Amino acid sequence: MTTDAQSPSLTDLHSHLVPGVDDGARVLEDALEGVGRMWSEGIRTVVTTPHLNGSLTHDRRALERRLSEVDVAFDTLAAAVAERVPGVDLRRGHEVLLDVPDPDLSDPRVRLSGTNLVLAEWPRLQIPPETPAVIRGLHKHRIEIVIAHAERYMGYDEGMTVVERWRGEGAMCQVNYGSLLGMYGSKPREQAFRLLGQGRVDCLSTDFHGSPSLPLFVDGAREIFEKFDATEAWSLLTAINPRRIARGERPLPVPWLEGRPGLLRRLMSFLRA
Repeated sequence: MTTDAQSPSLTDLHSHLVPGVDDGARVLEDALEGVGRMWSEGIRTVVTTPHLNGSLTHDRRALERRLSEVDVAFDTLAAAVAERVPGVDLRRGHEVLLDVPDPDLSDPRVRLSGTNLVLAEWPRLQIPPETPAVIRGLHKHRIEIVIAHAERYMGYDEGMTVVERWRGEGAMCQVNYGSLLGMYGSKPREQAFRLLGQGRVDCLSTDFHGSPSLPLFVDGAREIFEKFDATEAWSLLTAINPRRIARGERPLPVPWLEGRPGLLRRLMSFLRA
């Protein structure tokens, strides 16, 4: 297990720990167990992100009902965390499903820790047409998005070139720790390593859904980075960049391949081993 003496304090921007509001933690005790495990693996700031459909933001009454429901459950969790795991700085955002191209993301409760950054996902793990235009439209409203679990979508071309178009429009990319260890299958794992090798990942997160039977995969992912002598990249992806994002700041570049032309080949070989 990790201690602060071994590595910087980590920040996690994607989890489902607010009890009873989505497919994440069902009860308070499960959520507290998850927060406790995050603490034990070095995570000191948690911005938990219940699911929210973007289309709901077009109905102000329905949106307020949903956000108020999450308010109550989050406040209960925050009080319990302050008592049981006081070293964790617990914050809130949402994982917004972009099921419409023009959601209203003006309510600060929707955004990551009240900043102008929003964790967002494409529907059904597919990449809809004209996704760069969606990102551009949100940017006009001073909203910047962090694309959740960028490695898990289907429909990429071989070079995953649309990711660079997203980034060109100002979007950031988050990858799940578990993908690096095959939690979601071989294709997301390969895509995660390819995105890392291309320097297109801005942060890693747990996407933890509050089940006591599921690991967080943080320590396993750390071992992979150590294997490839990429401790600086690890610090950027798990501590520095997510902390910056939680403050509403742009992440720093993570140029894994700079000066290391054989690294992507080694990453692909590692996957086949």
